Amino acid sequence: MRFASVRQALDLGAAGVGATIYFGSAEWDRQIQEVGEAFAEAHRHGMFTVLWCYLRNAAFAPEGGPDYGLAADLTGQANHIGVTLEADLIKQKLAENNGGYPALGVGQTSPRVYAELTTDHPVDLCRWQVLNCFAGRIGLVNSGGGSAGVGDLAVAVRTAVINKRAGGMGLITGRKAFSRPFDEGVALLNAVQDVYLDERVTLA
Repeated sequence: MRFASVRQALDLGAAGVGATIYFGSAEWDRQIQEVGEAFAEAHRHGMFTVLWCYLRNAAFAPEGGPDYGLAADLTGQANHIGVTLEADLIKQKLAENNGGYPALGVGQTSPRVYAELTTDHPVDLCRWQVLNCFAGRIGLVNSGGGSAGVGDLAVAVRTAVINKRAGGMGLITGRKAFSRPFDEGVALLNAVQDVYLDERVTLA
């Protein structure tokens, strides 16, 4: 459901609007329609748009199998739909596997996608997400994920490196940063910033 209208956001002085679509959920068809209308209105007012493109359906994670809600091909398709809805920035979870279409028996694809056009390397999986954002013309920001406590810094830096090397535009890591003492949170955010500022970390 909408938290507020685009007009209300504009009246409050907002520069942009954001929304989430849970692809595969019971409400995703309604969400697509509402987000498309809201983003078109936002652009008429000169505002930017951000879309969280998450997969949510128990069928994506069959018992005993991998979570294909994190598959490069399925998250990539969600990204593609998101950019056609006029998102200026896509937020997506970092891909951890691939082959969601053949494993779940949905959609149509070619075996060449998995055998020739990409690999299982983390950077290639993320690059597939970027390619589905109009070949990177629409920026991809990956989610930093929840906070697990120990190891959060290493996970955040690794995710940032993967995103940047794949052609992504950034990393959102609020939960990892804001759920810990102030100094530790600042250090984590600075480490992520250093990845994007470091010219030695380039496209793979």
